[in-house]
Amino acid sequence: MHVAIGLVVLVASAASLAALARRFGISEPLVLTLAGVVASYLPHVPEVHPDPEVVLLGFLPPLLYTSAIRTSLVDFRANARTIALLSVGLVLFSTFAVAAVVWWLLPVPFAVAVALGAVVAPTDAVAATGIARRIGMPRRIVTILEDESMFNDATALVTVRTAIAAAAGTVSVWKAGGDFLLAAGGGAAVGIVVAYLLAMLRRRITDPVLDTTLSFLAPFVAYLPAEGIKASGVIAVVTCGMVLGHGAPVWQSAASRIAERTNWRTIQFILESVVFLMIGLQMRAIIEGAWNSDLDHGTLIVAAVAVMLAAMLSRPLWVFPVALLSRKLGLSNADVPLSHPVVVSWAGMRGVVTLAAVLLLPADTPQLPVLKLLALIVVAGTLLLQGTSLPWLVRRLHVRGPSRAENALQKANLLQQATAAGLAELDKHITPDTPPGVVEQLRDRVTWKTNAAWERLGRSESELATPTAEYRRLRLEMLRAERETVLRVRDSGGADYEILQYVLSQLDLEESMIDRFDETEEEHIEPLAAPAATDSCAHLESAPLVREPTEPDECKECIAEGYTWVHLRMCLSCGHIACCDSSVGNHATKHYGSTGHPVMRSVEPGEAWRWCYVDELLG
Repeated sequence: MHVAIGLVVLVASAASLAALARRFGISEPLVLTLAGVVASYLPHVPEVHPDPEVVLLGFLPPLLYTSAIRTSLVDFRANARTIALLSVGLVLFSTFAVAAVVWWLLPVPFAVAVALGAVVAPTDAVAATGIARRIGMPRRIVTILEDESMFNDATALVTVRTAIAAAAGTVSVWKAGGDFLLAAGGGAAVGIVVAYLLAMLRRRITDPVLDTTLSFLAPFVAYLPAEGIKASGVIAVVTCGMVLGHGAPVWQSAASRIAERTNWRTIQFILESVVFLMIGLQMRAIIEGAWNSDLDHGTLIVAAVAVMLAAMLSRPLWVFPVALLSRKLGLSNADVPLSHPVVVSWAGMRGVVTLAAVLLLPADTPQLPVLKLLALIVVAGTLLLQGTSLPWLVRRLHVRGPSRAENALQKANLLQQATAAGLAELDKHITPDTPPGVVEQLRDRVTWKTNAAWERLGRSESELATPTAEYRRLRLEMLRAERETVLRVRDSGGADYEILQYVLSQLDLEESMIDRFDETEEEHIEPLAAPAATDSCAHLESAPLVREPTEPDECKECIAEGYTWVHLRMCLSCGHIACCDSSVGNHATKHYGSTGHPVMRSVEPGEAWRWCYVDELLG
């Protein structure tokens, strides 16, 4: 009973602290770790001694899997060289840099020093990408940091185990190299095989409950066999997750994907919060153990500072030369600004894997309490120093990711392409028996969805209520009234419970599908230019970027017909101003239909994107 109560208090405290950190925009890992440190000094708070198997098997595979299924396999391939240099080269460089400091300052064998170096070498995905997404880094940096932190775990854990074996005198250089190749290649092979076996099962499962159950088993089904053949369970889990995530739109039903996404986000939130709180809760016992060891206090303090500096500075010492050399040899994109390597070099926060790896050190390891303290100081120090200064550095270097407006533009462009394909398929499958009203309803539905995306690019709803905004507002009011009526019937006992649950679930489903603006997103006022079109378009290439309008900023057709427009567009062939497709008149498209002028440009404030009607491309 005491254990159960302790677990409930631990999870509830971690979740509450993480929620507060999100509410005030503070780094969750940092808040949880510091809270754990403070709590460890409070009376009646028991010492936390996590079992290595619990951390390695209960925490690590699910956390890696939930990150992997959301990772783009396409982006990983595009940045594979950079990710490999960081997840393998940088980890080994950091390992031996820290090992040299430890071996110089502490009375431990070199193999033990290497083991500690490997423990503190890998970065943490949660700490880095949580900050990256909150402050708006470029997507390439986020991808590199996230993928690096998944794969460097494998390098670190293999190095730790090899160093422990070397300390026991049971490993050679050749055996270490062979073990590393087996870990990497074997782990990837097991991950791929498991992923495709699970995919075969998923194709035959339509029940979201069964599919989610299979998803919960996936990280362990990949991890355990890989570890059983002495391969890397970490690489197996990451590979399996990336393959399953990439194939999910084909292998899973929509209901299964939604259920999996929601459930894994919940699991990730709980596990991450608990792990960082546990890191802090261990601090008091580890500090006291190291302080009462036979090592003099001056050496202990110097070692703690030196190891943390070595762990932090080894990253830029590796990143900058490699980035400059890659650029000189033409192996990297010369258009990438030097500010990007600066940010990557400073995003070196440690976390979950360091906690798991330090628990692998045997009980008879020389100076074990000191080594545990050094590992946790690196975690807490990097979270505090790098975690708090990284947002300032990003702002100082003027490094920014895509704005809300740029994201909205890309979403609208992609939705337009998908809608065009859907309408073309609709035309192919209409039969003489198809009711015209059904066809019209389908056309209206997909057109409404696309127009809603384009409306996000114009003036905010506070200035102008768009048709889709009014639809959302009115439909939500209707759903509220419908739900109140159903609940009154429920309370009066006027319908069976199963019937009530079915009707309420239908209302919930529709409400969840209604598109809303995220009111917390920051509005950006920089000019909104379209990205270069992915396909060549002669019309966009020949059309001017801007031209002087031949008319005032108003839709003459709407004025003549008594309509109110939503957004305005300008024809780049003749300068004619007309309303968008969300407007009742739809006069910009009608102008194209009557004149054949192919390219229009938005004339909304802060927008500079163009659209080709012929090829349906942005430019």
